[in-house]
Amino acid sequence: MSCENPTAEADAIMPRKRKYDKSRTCVKCKENAGNVVVRHAVYCRACFIPQMTYKFRRSLEPYVNAKPDGPRRTALKPTGNLLVAFSGGLGSTVLLDLVNRCYVSPDPTLLTADGGRDHPRNERVWKRVHVCYVECCDVLLGTKDRTEEVKNLVEQIQGVEFISLRIQDAFDSSWWNSIFHEDSNGDVVVDLSDEMLPFVTTGSSTQTPLSAMKAYLASLPTPTALPTTLNNLIRVLLQHTALNTNSSHLLFGTSLTSLAVSLISNVSQGGGFHVKEEMQEEWFPDARLAKNSKIGSVRLIRPLKDISVKECGVWAWWSRLRVIGREEWTWPGAKPGIGRLTKDFIRGLETDYPSTVSTIVRTCGKLSPKGSTSGQCLLCQRPAQEGVQAWKARIAIRSHDDVALAGTSVPDPPGHALAPLLCYVCHTTLTSKGTRAAPALYPSHTSPSVGISVPLWASSYLLGSALHDESSDTGFVEPVAFSGGKRMSQEELRGAISEFILD
Repeated sequence: MSCENPTAEADAIMPRKRKYDKSRTCVKCKENAGNVVVRHAVYCRACFIPQMTYKFRRSLEPYVNAKPDGPRRTALKPTGNLLVAFSGGLGSTVLLDLVNRCYVSPDPTLLTADGGRDHPRNERVWKRVHVCYVECCDVLLGTKDRTEEVKNLVEQIQGVEFISLRIQDAFDSSWWNSIFHEDSNGDVVVDLSDEMLPFVTTGSSTQTPLSAMKAYLASLPTPTALPTTLNNLIRVLLQHTALNTNSSHLLFGTSLTSLAVSLISNVSQGGGFHVKEEMQEEWFPDARLAKNSKIGSVRLIRPLKDISVKECGVWAWWSRLRVIGREEWTWPGAKPGIGRLTKDFIRGLETDYPSTVSTIVRTCGKLSPKGSTSGQCLLCQRPAQEGVQAWKARIAIRSHDDVALAGTSVPDPPGHALAPLLCYVCHTTLTSKGTRAAPALYPSHTSPSVGISVPLWASSYLLGSALHDESSDTGFVEPVAFSGGKRMSQEELRGAISEFILD
């Protein structure tokens, strides 16, 4: 006997869920027909535009004043100028348009009617506004230089100044000297074959900035490390540019969707300690670099963190904005990294379950890292968790020439080691090994045999500090006892446990 329902149609399909909850009428004005659906809520065009502006200002203005406040009661009085990070993508394009229409050349249609047009809240907030673009085409194969396109786009906006950088400026001593008036008196070369990352100081490097940059990227062990490294380099370049331009605020066009991708990706790579910084952070530069600056810190803000990529697209379409686009950071011939897989996952969630993306961001915003901070990481300039190296030394599987040494510890690592000065993410990015060897990032580029150079903000600190004498005064992570032996490779590890593996 068959258990099927004889009355059901053979080709019956599951009904598709409605895109909106109740009706096609705008949920704000309750009058106009809706033009866009945002997380099952319907908005008309007349209500969507002020809603976008409100979300933007709500995420930015409480943090403009030196002392952040909740619901703003006082006038906006920043301590410095404004720097807008521009990548050419959708988020940064919408951010630049909102900054222009709200603060640079106020749009009368976006101004609040309360108090009149001349109310103090409608006055210019930042005296100078800079837009900075970092070009990466020199180190990414198959990409083109978009500097002129970006420059022409930015120069159409009156009242902003354009700043162009290249990613290899992180290794360019002339750029460093031009902003901090500090001559580079040497170079720092790091040995990546040792997980403690010992370094030596040398004379002036004979490599060009581009060659040093390519050698640095070519030494990365996994495809996942490439976008992570580029993101960190760009962010720190922008932070130092903000310090040079006396900009107390640095804005990023990170949308709600991109922020969810960034949060999940960083946690997957061991960056859970930096969840708070992914949402918002305040960077305190080294006192030696900030001595000639009028600001004491740079506040990094993401004003689009409550605005999804769909809302950004609708705003760009209705505002007739030109989106130049940004290149994908990929490792040719390698499988997609964690960042790309996370992006595809979040985009799928946003399509099928729109509310889950905002839930991810809100949940991460409530998290606080466990453990204390031991200072700033030398590479990414973010807080470094205390005891990272001790924890990694305890969990690593190592081989010993003498079994009797397995339970003992050796003296502290040499003072000239970079590992104790890095956060977990940066150390893992430089030293972790994948299960499969990735193809060469630059087949025609020959990596130096002695080691690689580090970015200038790291070498400047290392050259200007006596680490072996003043380690207690550096504010960085203290060197820890390191268990002897060498780290086992994948082949050695598999051979050691082969009898326990089920075929």
